Amino acid sequence: MTAIKPPRLRKGDIIGLVSPASTPTPEEKIQRSVRYLEGLGFKVKVGAHASKVFGYLAGTDEERAADLNAMIRDPEVKAIFALRGGYGTPRILPAIDYRALSRRPKIISGFSDITALQLAIYRKCRLVTFSGPMPAVEFWKNPDAYAEENFWRLLTSKAAVGKIENPSEQNLVVHREGKASGVLLGGNLALVLSTLATPFMPSLRKAVLVVEEVGEYPYRVDRLFAQLRNAGVLKNLAGLLLGQFTDCEPKDPKQPYLTVAQLLAEYAQMVKGPVLGNLLYGHVPKKLTMPFGLVATVDARNGLIEMRESAVA
Repeated sequence: MTAIKPPRLRKGDIIGLVSPASTPTPEEKIQRSVRYLEGLGFKVKVGAHASKVFGYLAGTDEERAADLNAMIRDPEVKAIFALRGGYGTPRILPAIDYRALSRRPKIISGFSDITALQLAIYRKCRLVTFSGPMPAVEFWKNPDAYAEENFWRLLTSKAAVGKIENPSEQNLVVHREGKASGVLLGGNLALVLSTLATPFMPSLRKAVLVVEEVGEYPYRVDRLFAQLRNAGVLKNLAGLLLGQFTDCEPKDPKQPYLTVAQLLAEYAQMVKGPVLGNLLYGHVPKKLTMPFGLVATVDARNGLIEMRESAVA
């Protein structure tokens, strides 16, 4: 089934800011996010509960879902950006108005914990979403120029995405050679696994899966990949892209351990198609934006990742 593309973003459009997971703190991050977006020529609406604190959540499940649904149903809002990730997005998946989003497709952007929402949206709506920088994480203060350029180009241009490339000084790692094409899906590894085997997970059969992780010990990364293998996901992928595994160090380096690099190299061999690593995607300031739902071609021999269509309409 062909993916649905949201209309491209234009200057003067309204962007809705929400907190589907945790609260941006300090609240100044929200204010400076608004100023950043307004400085680029956009108008901004902030969710009513975006700054609320309820434990590690930005309000109750009902409040966070209400903010997101309000932006989905608002015909003036052309894009919805998650201010940050954190924890709690999977809790609100049953409450999202997917029917309204299907009727009025719009740009949805975020990453990390927002992975669960993006997978659910593709499963329910077949809508292309964007996994990349977030206002209260990367854009509120001294954003990286490379991350900015990649992000805004995908959201505003109807030109084909073309090559997804690391900066020249950051080489990709070839784990398995080959060439294959498939729908690009994925995000944060733990959130992919938390969505697996639920009504919100799209099929990963013949997909190109991209994953990244942050702050997990190697044994937990091992466990997550083992679950992908045991669930039959790895052997059925068209290809695998490995992003950045940030701060994934052993708890006690004096004890015997496997490195994440060792684990990635091992699990890559369980994929039948091409596998590329060290993709500049994940919890790092300089990052690529991934358009989930587009068909990606991976040519490992030539270190090439390419999309031959635009991400927006």
